[in-house]
Order: sequence, then structure tokens, then C-alpha cells
Amino acid sequence: MTQRLNIFLGLLSHYKYFIVFVIGVLLVGFVGDASYMKRVKLGMQIDEIKSEIDRYNTQYESDSRQLQELKKNPRYIEKIARERYFMKSDEEDIYVLSDDEVNNEEKNDETTE
Repeated sequence: MTQRLNIFLGLLSHYKYFIVFVIGVLLVGFVGDASYMKRVKLGMQIDEIKSEIDRYNTQYESDSRQLQELKKNPRYIEKIARERYFMKSDEEDIYVLSDDEVNNEEKNDETTE
């Protein structure tokens, strides 16, 4: 027993700097609030939030342009009503083209499974 303990202590004293280095790397890399893994996760979240900010800024610019156009041009209101809400004047007919066949085939495939 003492011989094993002497061998173990000898290894510890011989590789003490390597052991301290490995423990330090493990602590910095994986444990604690300032760990490398947590930093990578937070970096990924920051990238996602930045892309979301860019998307909202683009949407804001588009909506601002539409709002300015609505204020300047009353015919633009009519255009929006026709395109988005399928409104029409009395002498017009509206035809809506869709891909219902593709959707029906997908639904049939789902029900057969």
C-alpha cells in the first residue's frame, strides 16, 4: 500500500505542472460563468439577435416607404386593397390562382402514412 502511494505521489510531483495545466484548461473551458463553452453559446445568440435586428430594420424601411407612398398617392391605397385584400371595383372580376392540387397531394400522402 505504501509502495503504491509512493508511486502515486512520485507521479504527482513529477507531472505537477501538467496536472495543474489540465485542470486549469478544464475549469476555463467548461466550468463557471466565464467558460469558453458559455462564451460560444452567447456569441451564437448575439449573431441570431443581430440577424433579427437586420430583418426588422429591413421590414421597418419597407413599411416606412409604403407609409410615405400611402400619404403621397391615394391610388396606392387602391393598389394595396386590390393586391392584399382582393377588393375590386364593380365592373371587375378577380381570379385567384393557387396550387391546391399540390397541397391536396401532400395531404393525401400524409393520410396514407
